Amino acid sequence: MKNLLILLFTASLSQVAVGQGAKNDSSKYPPLVTFTAQEDHTNMMQQLGIQQLRPGPSGNESAPNHANYDESIANPCPQLPDLLVTSSGKKVTSADMWWKQRRPEIVEDIEREMYGRLPKNIPAVTWEVKITDKEFVGRIPVIAKQLVGHVDNSAYPLINVDINMMLVVPTNVKGPVPVLMMFGRPSFPSPAQPSNSDMETLNAAFKEMMIKSNPEVKEIFDRYPAYTPVTKLPGPNFFAPAPTGDSPPTEQLLAAGWGYATIEPASIQADNGAGLTRGIIGLVNKGQPRKPEDWGSLRAWAWGAARGLDYLETDTLVDAKKVGIEGVSRYGKAALVTLALEQRFAVGLIGSSGKGGAVLHRRVFGEAVENLTGSGEYHWMAGNYLKYGASKAKFGSKTGCDLPVDSHQLIALCAPRLTFISYGIPEKGDAKWLDQQGSYMATVAAGPAFKLLGVKDIGVSNNYQTEQMPPVLTGLLGGELAWRQHDGGHTDAPNFQYFIPWASSFLKYEKTQ
Repeated sequence: MKNLLILLFTASLSQVAVGQGAKNDSSKYPPLVTFTAQEDHTNMMQQLGIQQLRPGPSGNESAPNHANYDESIANPCPQLPDLLVTSSGKKVTSADMWWKQRRPEIVEDIEREMYGRLPKNIPAVTWEVKITDKEFVGRIPVIAKQLVGHVDNSAYPLINVDINMMLVVPTNVKGPVPVLMMFGRPSFPSPAQPSNSDMETLNAAFKEMMIKSNPEVKEIFDRYPAYTPVTKLPGPNFFAPAPTGDSPPTEQLLAAGWGYATIEPASIQADNGAGLTRGIIGLVNKGQPRKPEDWGSLRAWAWGAARGLDYLETDTLVDAKKVGIEGVSRYGKAALVTLALEQRFAVGLIGSSGKGGAVLHRRVFGEAVENLTGSGEYHWMAGNYLKYGASKAKFGSKTGCDLPVDSHQLIALCAPRLTFISYGIPEKGDAKWLDQQGSYMATVAAGPAFKLLGVKDIGVSNNYQTEQMPPVLTGLLGGELAWRQHDGGHTDAPNFQYFIPWASSFLKYEKTQ
């Protein structure tokens, strides 16, 4: 039955697409460039004058080109760019100097060399509430809203971009609530189900439709008279135990009086190099390849999250001053970029983000700069980032040591807002590849910016070269900058039971019923 419905729906969509295509004369617009990831990667190398890139190491420790896991050689250039010294050599001694001088310098370098710039001609986004459903998650009543952000493509109608997002807010609490936006696939948590009488009507109609489509189906229904094409999903469980630290993060959020929003990165920009002439990047570029300073997927996802926040600011159920951003792995990278460059977000939970996220680019441990400059991951970054994996180029060769900025400065851009850096352990799947130590060093080195702006860092010295990473399950949660390594794998779920009360305390939020 489900397959039949999918076929009918697909057919109707195809008719719509044909109709829309007829309205758009493609000859009026620059033709869409279709590259493979390798072709696009090669094109960017040619633009930059790069003849050869160093290959990235393998995460397989038995491979001939395995990644380095020897801490004694992991820091070939241990001195990081000075966080609180301007490009002209002046010491940053006040918050005013940070906001007016140093922070803009760091943003400029990070956008130009790492994640790319936001184009000036990004089209507007119009949000539509597709479905509003009253549901129960366990014992918690919620309102779930399916949202689509339509990006204006009137300047280039050959590419459509519709941002998918789901908002879920508890209704058993008073007033607007904090919301944690999470990168992932949106879905209704517990869709409301038809009554028994409505279900009987639906099943009678489906049986009739199927028999008309294929008379032979009647014989099957006659053999199984109790069979129903459509069955109800389980209803709300009012006897479910109260959420605990072992419950899904979404249930923990709802139980604490928070809402959550799930936004789909792929609906903003594809997670591959072949998609760079499509999605929001392709739409702005009218289907043409990127230039070296153009934004990559991480920056595009961050832009999409900001557009999601635009909607949340209009929803009376949401406390727009208390909206956070969360992600794990590549989406942890995106969450950190979002928090750093979109200042309206109040809090971030950055999970296992690795290189391109919280880990120092200068470190040579596990995942390397050369992995991010290869054809499999380069699309996350600006084209200019390829320079730092070059072994032969018109400008010579460069490594991560040549970057004018590093990840401690990216974390510092989040100050003074709440920033929680989360990791798991290699034994459970949060591999050494992710370089927990390199992330901790960057977090330590970012501390002076938080303190300069009048808030607390993780509560250790800011000597990133000597500070020892704390034992697993030791939370450094006393300040607006926080660190905790849980004993699970490649997820931040075990840290939610610590993140929620930490964030609620600093946001001065108390659940009221």
